[in-house]
Amino acid sequence: MKKVVLALSGGMDSATLLGFLLSKGVEVHCCNFQYGSKHNAYEFHTFSHVFHFYLINGFRDKIDAHIFNLVNTFKSFDSDLLQSGGAIPEGHYEAESMKQTVVPGRNLIFASIMTGLAQSIGADTIALGVHAGDHHIYPDCRKDFIHSLNITINFATEEKVSVYAPFLDMNKADILKIGYNLTPQVPYQYTRTCYKNQSISCGKCGACQERLEAFKLLGKEDPIEYER
Repeated sequence: MKKVVLALSGGMDSATLLGFLLSKGVEVHCCNFQYGSKHNAYEFHTFSHVFHFYLINGFRDKIDAHIFNLVNTFKSFDSDLLQSGGAIPEGHYEAESMKQTVVPGRNLIFASIMTGLAQSIGADTIALGVHAGDHHIYPDCRKDFIHSLNITINFATEEKVSVYAPFLDMNKADILKIGYNLTPQVPYQYTRTCYKNQSISCGKCGACQERLEAFKLLGKEDPIEYER
């Protein structure tokens, strides 16, 4: 694994995976997808900050960015996570109401594009920051999906590209622990997790709740600002 295509949303999981891969000496091509979600603009802002952080901290020759505009592709999709959908539900991240934020086929579409890019630039791996906390709500983050995706991509590329998802059995606290043990530490102050269409994280939606819980479990203070 020398050259990897990574889905970098600007969230703490993908930012940790970026730091982890760079610490292993891997060349990382970061993909950011603009698909019309309520938090897309804010995620792109954090994506840019995280990318720039590694750019100026010794990884200029090991990192590249690829931005994909899929807003028209997702315009007719049904999900409350999208601009066209209803309000983002509040409450625990494993609540049934969080299923309203599932975007049909999202990771399948993203992975297909990443695979095409990987083949085009000579990368042998696509990397996803999916983790155990996603399994209950998101079917395209579960083990069975990731394993079948790996088989499909292997077939589609004549075994030239594989899927790498090292956080699949971890929760957000486990991922956070990895990030704090890297050099440099992952810049969590630049990351974004909130699903709502607002610049300051709400602290109330399932995504925020899961993030805050992870920092609390590690006895650390979340460095980002929350709505009071």
